This record gives sequence, C-alpha cells and structure tokens, in this order.
Amino acid sequence: MSSHTQNPSSLRDTLWFTRCPVPTATGIAADQGWLAREFAADGIAVRSLQDAPPEVAVDHHFTHALTGLFREGGNVPALWARSRGEETRLIGLTWIEERQVVLVRAGSGISEPGQLRGLRLAVPRHGIGIDFWRAMALAGFRGALGLAGLTLADAELVDVPGVPGGGQWSAELSALRDGTVDAVYVKGALAVEAARRIGAEVAVDLDAAPDRRARVNNGTPRPITVHQRLLDERPELVARFLVVLLEAADWAAERPEEVARILRAETGAGAEGVAGAYAPGSHRTLHLDLSAERLELLALQERFLGEQGFLAGPVDVRTWVDPEPLRAARELLRERRAGEGGGAGAGVGGAGEGVGGGRITDFR
Repeated sequence: MSSHTQNPSSLRDTLWFTRCPVPTATGIAADQGWLAREFAADGIAVRSLQDAPPEVAVDHHFTHALTGLFREGGNVPALWARSRGEETRLIGLTWIEERQVVLVRAGSGISEPGQLRGLRLAVPRHGIGIDFWRAMALAGFRGALGLAGLTLADAELVDVPGVPGGGQWSAELSALRDGTVDAVYVKGALAVEAARRIGAEVAVDLDAAPDRRARVNNGTPRPITVHQRLLDERPELVARFLVVLLEAADWAAERPEEVARILRAETGAGAEGVAGAYAPGSHRTLHLDLSAERLELLALQERFLGEQGFLAGPVDVRTWVDPEPLRAARELLRERRAGEGGGAGAGVGGAGEGVGGGRITDFR
C-alpha cells in the first residue's frame, strides 16, 4: 500500500531530490546549482533530501513515500519500495562502472573465482527496513561465483552483524582481518581505501569480467525514479528535471577533473580512493537511458532479489518503466539548444551555486 506523506500544496512549491554517494548526474547538477536555477522562476524550491532531518531523509530515501521526490540511487531500495506498493515509476537508468571486487587476506593464495568454493563469505546483516548492504554482498558473491559456474550454495555464507556508525564494510573487513571469514565483497571509493588499510588482496575483480551480468548489483544499473502522482499532476516538471540531468551528464563528459572533485565531496574519499574506484573515462558514463539491455539487467536483479527474499512481491520492470518523461526531456533539450545555438552543456549555469552538494552518508 502506498504511504506517501507529502500534502498537495507542496507539489506546487517544492521539489526534492536524493542521490547516493556515487557518480550521478543529480550529484553533478546539485553541486553546480542547476536544479535550483531551472525552477527558480516558477517559485519552486528544489531541496536535497540530504538536508532534511535524518529521521525523515533516511526513511524517504528508501521508501520514496515523498511524492515530490526524484531519486537517483541504488536499485535495491527502489525495487523494494515498488514491491511494497509505493506508486513510483522508473524514468531512467545509468550504468557506471564502480570498482567491485572480492577481497581475501594477503598470502591466502586465492586468486580466481573457482577458489571461492567452500570458503566462508561475509554477508552483513543490518537492522534496517531494507538491508541493501546484505543484498549487495549476496549479489557480488553471486556474480563472482558465477564466473566459475558456481552458485551461492557452493560456499558458506557467514552472517556478520553490522556495526552502527562503523563505516562502510567495516564489520566485514574486520572479520576478514580477524580470520572469521575468508572473503569479503566491496565496492566503491571508501572500500578501496579501507581494503588498503588492512592489506587485503583482490581475489576476484568483477570489473574485469567481460559479461556485464556478473556486475549486476545495487548500483548497476542505477535507476532514477519519481512518484506516479508527480507524473500525473506535473509531468512538465519531471521532463524539465531530466533536462538538467541530461545537461549535467554532457557537462561532466568534458570535465574529468571537476567530476573527480565532486566525487571526492560526495563520497568522502580521497583522490586515491576515487581514482581506484572509478576507471578513466567514468566521467563520460553519467548519461541516462532506458535501453532494452539496461532494462533486462534490471530485471535480472529483480529476479535475484525476489529469490533472496528482499522483495514483498514481484516487480514487472516492463510495466514499472515510463519512457515518456525521458523522451519529452530529450525533445525539450533539443528545442532549447536549437534556440540558443549551443552544444553540449549549453544552458547550464556556473559553478558554486549548488544546494545540497555536500557529503552524503550511508545512502545507497
């Protein structure tokens, strides 16, 4: 059952956005202030959910119960919310390669997927509504084992209680260091830095797998969702929001150093961690689309999450998606650029005018 809490008047004067601490067009646009600029003349405020009180922000980032919210984040909470009856719609997908590896202790001699057979694999458990950390670990190990024709049943899954406030993957990496597990799945910039601190070695590099299906996880592909009510009442606002994201992706494609700076702020990681997590050229991959390939990869993730018990019911990706807002946004962007005589990035504002561009904590 839908549980949206935003009152009707708020759809007329406030839009919200939320994103994860990873490369996103929304994060770029927030840093540059382009979302606020787009809607200022309409008297519509654009606010970051990360600026709301924690008890509100955390809940709505996962439940999407705020009807005026745009969410660019992990697919586990997005699919979970939809499976529980929240009337969201999928309006875009991105695919950004973010370092995904299985780590082992130094000197273990484990260096290929087949050697994971029979090993103790760390699977975190957190007391939250949707345990996306657990889902990520299971999907990561599923992908790694699958490279050798194995399944999760071919290894020993060891529950590792999460440590509140302990940082990303801290409990699992501690268990690896202490020898209570043999392997840990990690991804992203902070994980790269944490792994180096304990001297862990890479056993399986999922980024090197030629088949993208091995890397399907919470952030691959990453959905952009809105509430059906916002689409019904203000479809033009949804299209205009997506225009800004399309422009932000174009802008980022030409500015790797600026994107790296924004990523350091978004993730809280240093330059080395960001460089280790995101391959050269990642700044060119922020564009959203609804290609058949990405939709099928999302459907693969939906089936896996359902099999693992993370969803309240099945989600039909084909009926969840609404391609019209993205089509309308692309057409509007073409019209604007034709009128301005500009190329990629035309119409976007300058730096330093952002709202909600600070570090994001524990949102996926």
